[in-house]
Amino acid sequence: MSSALLPKPQMRRLLARRMKFHLFGAFFVSVGCAALYKFGIAEPRKRAYAEFYKNYDPMKDFEAMRAAGVFESAP
Repeated sequence: MSSALLPKPQMRRLLARRMKFHLFGAFFVSVGCAALYKFGIAEPRKRAYAEFYKNYDPMKDFEAMRAAGVFESAP
């Protein structure tokens, strides 16, 4: 009598149905993480490097390090 009250569980194609759901979920989570990394970390880092090297003079930096005694072979 109690078996008539409970619905039968789905036994066929259960794995395929759950796998489809989880694959779509994993795809959207990975795309979201990639977009978050690109716009949250990579792009600001590119802008910071571009800003630093816009006014960077390597010879001036070399002379300052040489004057400070960082290099042993460059008097």
